[in-house]
Amino acid sequence: MERFGEGSGRICVIGERAIALGFRLIGIADSYEYTGEEGVSKLEELSKSKKYSVIFVSETLKKYMDKRLMTYYESVMNPLIMFIPLPGEDNEESLSAMAKRILGVDIGR
Repeated sequence: MERFGEGSGRICVIGERAIALGFRLIGIADSYEYTGEEGVSKLEELSKSKKYSVIFVSETLKKYMDKRLMTYYESVMNPLIMFIPLPGEDNEESLSAMAKRILGVDIGR
């Protein structure tokens, strides 16, 4: 069983142009412009590739995933899948809620 932290340590991003471009500008070359069903397919491909330790994914792709797949991606630790909002949109999940879900730590205390 592969533990969290093993692997290549690489990061990638999947999402709309604004998200992919923003991450490219900060130096993450593996930024893919995909939306809808194509974005979900790319996420499945990249998560199975074992090339990445962290995959940032646009929150808009959630609506194209069934409940089973969504539950899996929210609980898997390697690669760690982080859903991010589009720039200018409200974040559906607060940072403290995300930390509690991923790390099991309540940072609000």
